[in-house]
Amino acid sequence: MRTKITALILILTLTVTGCANMTQTEQDTVAGAAVGAALGAAVTRHHGRGAIIGGVLGAVAANAWSRNMEAQRVAMERAAYGTGIVVTQTNDNRLKLYIPSDISFRSGRADISPKFARFLDSFAANLNTYQQTSIAIVGHTDSTGSDTVNRPLSYDRAASTRDFLVSRGVNPTRFVIDGRSSYEPVASNASSAGRKRNRRVEIYVFEPAR
Repeated sequence: MRTKITALILILTLTVTGCANMTQTEQDTVAGAAVGAALGAAVTRHHGRGAIIGGVLGAVAANAWSRNMEAQRVAMERAAYGTGIVVTQTNDNRLKLYIPSDISFRSGRADISPKFARFLDSFAANLNTYQQTSIAIVGHTDSTGSDTVNRPLSYDRAASTRDFLVSRGVNPTRFVIDGRSSYEPVASNASSAGRKRNRRVEIYVFEPAR
């Protein structure tokens, strides 16, 4: 697997250095995609979609934080107040929404909870106001159970979130989704509190690189 990742980085790096007609921004975008794809492949080593979404997220590394993105951040912080949802700006200028299991999904389930649905209603309205943005949704599980169960479950959580937003009028072509199973824990799976934190959905909003 390590050999495949190294080869992927090498191929994409050669692609970037060989594109003499690209602007610097375009070269930065391709380089970001290379790194993102490699990281996605490394983390989700048994999950083919990992490299794809990794490339999508890495490709926005050269973007600026626009006024529209700041307005979305402020609106989402207001909508998330008191829910447990955490809204942040990432280092590569994406808007990240961390959705804990308290509001999103029960253990072993992928159906939208009423509390999560209320937030997603507000989120959909925001997305419909700022239609130039794209959305990546990543589902996660704790380490309980086998990967055979956790992998589709994490993907189904991302898909349920996307489908709800689409049902509220958000263009389906704006989405990319993935399930990362239990590969990306944010806490130790040795405790019930840690496993609860790891059962989550993360939503990223970004303006595609130009």
